[in-house]
Amino acid sequence: MSDEQRKRILVVDDDPRLLHVVTVYLSGIENYDVVTASSGEEALEVLAGTTPDLVILDVMMPGMDGIQVCEHIRQNPVTKDLPVLMFTALSSDEDVARAQRAGASKHITKPFTLGALGSVIRSFLQPSSAAGLPAAGQQDDASGSGM
Repeated sequence: MSDEQRKRILVVDDDPRLLHVVTVYLSGIENYDVVTASSGEEALEVLAGTTPDLVILDVMMPGMDGIQVCEHIRQNPVTKDLPVLMFTALSSDEDVARAQRAGASKHITKPFTLGALGSVIRSFLQPSSAAGLPAAGQQDDASGSGM
């Protein structure tokens, strides 16, 4: 796939190790164009200059958290329809409900495997695999040993 055809993903996480591992996997193995941000504020700056095909947000970050960033994404006419995948170490019903209310398309509970993450991303970015997707906001079974 040429660089012009590569899907762009914005990955936002305050953990530099997780950000690095996910970026290496998505760009090297999955062949996506990956843009990163280490805070919610930085994510909004990136979104002001480019529109990715998918946004992956960590829920728990200092300052502006992933929920707040997702709300900003949904309020902006340019980004309101972007798929937003949320990483969370939280899995209580209230945490899931908060992510859904903010407009998250799906969430993955940490820890997760990189292969499972790739599968979830492909379900959003490859139309032929979109059939049979869980409803928006549902948790995917991407948890397990891993990140």
